[in-house]
Amino acid sequence: MQTLRLILTDKFIWLLSGAVLLATLLPVQGLAKDVAGVLFNAGIFAVFLLHGIRLERHEVRAGLGNIRLQGTIFIWVFGVMLAIGLLLSKAVDQLLPADVVLGFLFLGVLPSTVQSATSYCAIARGNVAASVVASAFINLVGVFLSPILFALLASAAGVEITSETIIKLAAILLLPFVLGQIFQKWLRPWVMAHKDVTGWIDRGAIALAVYVSFSAAIIAGMWSRVSVTEFIWLAAALLLWLGMAFGGTWLLGGMMGFARGDRKTLLFSGAQKSIAIGAPLAAILFTPERAGLVILPLIFYHLAQLFLSAPLALRLAEDDKLELS
Repeated sequence: MQTLRLILTDKFIWLLSGAVLLATLLPVQGLAKDVAGVLFNAGIFAVFLLHGIRLERHEVRAGLGNIRLQGTIFIWVFGVMLAIGLLLSKAVDQLLPADVVLGFLFLGVLPSTVQSATSYCAIARGNVAASVVASAFINLVGVFLSPILFALLASAAGVEITSETIIKLAAILLLPFVLGQIFQKWLRPWVMAHKDVTGWIDRGAIALAVYVSFSAAIIAGMWSRVSVTEFIWLAAALLLWLGMAFGGTWLLGGMMGFARGDRKTLLFSGAQKSIAIGAPLAAILFTPERAGLVILPLIFYHLAQLFLSAPLALRLAEDDKLELS
């Protein structure tokens, strides 16, 4: 019951699911599409501005002190997860549409989540400070590294990072983060005092990005381009990925002799993937029609990781209680 309650009260699950459903039933087009595009850019700018305001510099310095744990998370996220994405993209190459196959590569190069990784780490009684720093640091690096890795791997699919793309990435993702760090002293007290408002800005901007991308894919005939059988193959491949990601991080933490709290940090910071970076990045790299298909694996993986993380976090916390009793 506690697991079900945790899932049902996770507003982000409902918000993302609602964005996909709304795009299917009422895709944005015409003048409304132009307005949504402006709101999307403004929303993503706000998301990264808030990241810059929230993340205190001393937290970064303290967390980076645990080099062994942070290094392991970094290598897992940008090395092992990338390799899994590459292997699975080869495995489903003849089973799924080309842009959905490309989505497996795209998913592989993305950083982990910030908010949900930290939240579930806290529920599981893990090393929350290390989780906050790992997720924030990996996301910051991911703004630069993810598009470069993806361009290198997906060059055959016509994906290239032009100077225009770099400028757009810097303007929408990097500039607001830097501004947030600069004005943190004055803005952070207000932001931390209004977490509910700023939290909805985060979630709303990401949901809008999903809605706009999915709408374009729907208008382009996505449901006719992806059959029921292909969706089954997609689900099977993503479930396999989830098993390797969550199982692999937990086993790796044990093999490396990490303390139990650090193993939990590695689990949630290493196995999750960020739609907060993925959705805006796809919108910059692809036309809206392609972006909707490319982020299909990301959307389903992201929702599945939230459903899986809730019972895992509660189980790990219960196991700790039993050991102490």
